[in-house]
Amino acid sequence: MKNGPARILTGSCLCGGVTYTAAGPFRDVIACHCGQCRKTSGHHVAATQIAADGLTVTCGETLTWFKSSDAAERGFCGRCGGNLFWRRFDDENISIFAGTLDTPTGLKMTRQIRTEEASDYYSPPTGIPTVDQTKGGGPSG
Repeated sequence: MKNGPARILTGSCLCGGVTYTAAGPFRDVIACHCGQCRKTSGHHVAATQIAADGLTVTCGETLTWFKSSDAAERGFCGRCGGNLFWRRFDDENISIFAGTLDTPTGLKMTRQIRTEEASDYYSPPTGIPTVDQTKGGGPSG
């Protein structure tokens, strides 16, 4: 489910070794509290999503892909460790970690998933609906 008008946003990792342009309508941001997202981000992941063919990596000098399960992989910078992307192998969409987008994004966090897996040091945000997520871990929405 994509929301809002088609637009083009840019983004990067912390060191700039990976830069990208994303064109789409973008799905609203979803927070995922699953164990994999906690481990890869250090907290929870907040991700939007577009059609995979809308993503253009403009500099992929340090882009590395890690197969995080039998169903999906995660893209990150091999130099600064910035987590950028998540994609299922059987999906035509790609999730983009919202914090890597240059501002302003015009996006809003409207849902969260896997709140039952949140770590014991924090409580998931209140006021953001929790949606049952039955596909494997990750910010697929």
